[in-house]
Amino acid sequence: MGANGELVYVGGYTGDKGGEGEGIALLRRDPASGVLTRLGVAARTPSPSFLAQHPTLPILYAVNELESDGTVSAFTVADDGELTPLAVQPTGGSEPAHLSVTPDGRFLLAANYSSGSVAVHPLDPEGAPGERSDLLDLEGGGPDAERQRGPHAHMVIADRGSVLVADLGADRVWRCRLDPVSGRLTMLPPAITAKPGTGPRHLRLAPDGTLLLVGELAANLTWYRPAADGSLELAGEVAASVEDGPNFPSEITCGRDGRFIYVANRGPNTVSAFAWDGERATPVAEVPTGGDWPRHMTLLGDHLYVANQLSQSVTTFRIDRETGVPEADGEPTAEASPTCLLRWTSMMVR
Repeated sequence: MGANGELVYVGGYTGDKGGEGEGIALLRRDPASGVLTRLGVAARTPSPSFLAQHPTLPILYAVNELESDGTVSAFTVADDGELTPLAVQPTGGSEPAHLSVTPDGRFLLAANYSSGSVAVHPLDPEGAPGERSDLLDLEGGGPDAERQRGPHAHMVIADRGSVLVADLGADRVWRCRLDPVSGRLTMLPPAITAKPGTGPRHLRLAPDGTLLLVGELAANLTWYRPAADGSLELAGEVAASVEDGPNFPSEITCGRDGRFIYVANRGPNTVSAFAWDGERATPVAEVPTGGDWPRHMTLLGDHLYVANQLSQSVTTFRIDRETGVPEADGEPTAEASPTCLLRWTSMMVR
């Protein structure tokens, strides 16, 4: 892939969720210019709204965000980016919105948003997910009568020996222990108990170890550090956007050197850039995405790519290395109902 650039997969919504996508799309990225070129549909699968990759095998995973019986799908990845179906497994819940692979490549974790649960799927030596080894039901709610009547798992990742689950409904980031033999989860005390009505959506660990959290309902960016009891305590917060009107921030990312943090804002349709000094996030810029409903974004080198779900496009920004400010670079790339962007490089294939 080196001479031809990098491959970027795009997950999105298909007709069953009111979207116009056909499955997982494939783009080629020029690392120097940042230009994206659409190559077509790599796999037809229902509403693959979030994508993940195996840490060592050429396997791509997708959630199928179905309202009744959610599933996860696995695909083998060819050198040219072609996807071949490998396995499909039910997650045991409804509308899975996120998934990730444990660093050792042995388990696939999926967050069932609507039913508020976390599924664990063992992975065989070829990377194929098997039947669930566990399904952990979360508990609790929040003050938002419409959005927090019960738990809503929105993100799940394995980090430093624990599994972290961002629960939009219960205002918690749960911490679990994953047994490496049985594949079962044991609930531990919460990593974060957020302010009521925060709506934890996605989190990110800064290079300095600080946990960064975007609150969809409170429309804020908060950060947490270890407390004496092992939990994480609030160390600061800032509004995700300075624009007037409703805002439902979606994604958070940060640069490799940890100097800047970026938050995508649905409503004002902007990306906010914050300078991070290890103590606080200071707003430095807020720029229009050039599209509607920025659902997801990814930072690749000096370029930030934003998936505008409702305007059917992916916007490319070039990041100023000194100021961290994103600047739109060319016209948005047309893509149907995009909700997730995942870079794939040949370095992942052994």
